[in-house]
Amino acid sequence: MSIITPKRSDYISWDEYFMGVAKLASFRSKDPNSQVGACIVSEDNKILSMGYNGFPRGCSDDDFPWSREGDTLDTKYAYVTHSELNAILNYRGGSLEGCKIFVTLFPCNECAKAIIQSGIKTVVYADNKYDGTPSVEASKRLMNAAGVRYYQYQPTGRKLEINL
Repeated sequence: MSIITPKRSDYISWDEYFMGVAKLASFRSKDPNSQVGACIVSEDNKILSMGYNGFPRGCSDDDFPWSREGDTLDTKYAYVTHSELNAILNYRGGSLEGCKIFVTLFPCNECAKAIIQSGIKTVVYADNKYDGTPSVEASKRLMNAAGVRYYQYQPTGRKLEINL
């Protein structure tokens, strides 16, 4: 008679895993104020793409402004690509129809449009610090109209340490 060793019981859930990947991606952002990460996942829990907020490829983050205030062309807002759009554009495998996106910040209306157009059907977000703003309200209206489900990630409080 063989002895069966039981599996570990302290492994992380899929939501913890994918939100952890989105959070890890956010650490690539050089934005001094907002670091946002995104992770796109297939229906069968395979990571398809990741992104973080930053300037487009070929645009040096030393040559463009990181300011939040001033004339539009002197702020980051005219130049930064959000994490969700980066994750969508980074994907080279075909359709994102039916996928989930895990993002550390609730998507703005511009990212909501890209999420809808790409076929992503579920948004899992960690923080909604801009709740109530016109951008977030427009995002919710768009996603509701398009049948994109969204829900807030429920933190487990679990701490993971990664030594790099």
